[in-house]
Amino acid sequence: MGSMTADAAPKRSLLYGIKRWMYRTGRPNWLARAMNRISAIQFARGFLAPNHWVTLQVRGRRSGQLISFPLVLTEYDGGRYLVAMLGPNTNWVRNIRAANGRAVLRHGRTEQVRLVEVEPADRAPILRRYLDVAPGARPHLPVRRGAPLAAFERIAADFPVFRVEPAG
Repeated sequence: MGSMTADAAPKRSLLYGIKRWMYRTGRPNWLARAMNRISAIQFARGFLAPNHWVTLQVRGRRSGQLISFPLVLTEYDGGRYLVAMLGPNTNWVRNIRAANGRAVLRHGRTEQVRLVEVEPADRAPILRRYLDVAPGARPHLPVRRGAPLAAFERIAADFPVFRVEPAG
């Protein structure tokens, strides 16, 4: 993780606390929802956003409306993956399951995809890679970045992972 200056740890702790507060019920509060809307637009357009910041669009399971979620795309062992940092009850996970994995990824371009859920036994290395590329997720997973793979194996069943495949 590298060395930190004397005042970096308290700043990180404050930032983690704020992020946990924004999702304290397992769902985004008003501030997180507003920030997510802005991020979804930014990520979809690819504006000032790294290539692994994407917007997932999926039909709502009840409303039928297209709903956008800003996410971090994780690459591991030649595959592309999306991770649910808040667990299995997040709206995007429930919507993806209801849509049989059919969705759209956007980052400057639109890509029709099918998301296939990864078995818990295969998630640990993907979750570890996810924490490397998604600093905003670190406060939400009960494992520290760089932890041994066994630590990720213990939590794998609690954090859905989906492999991104071409639609077809």
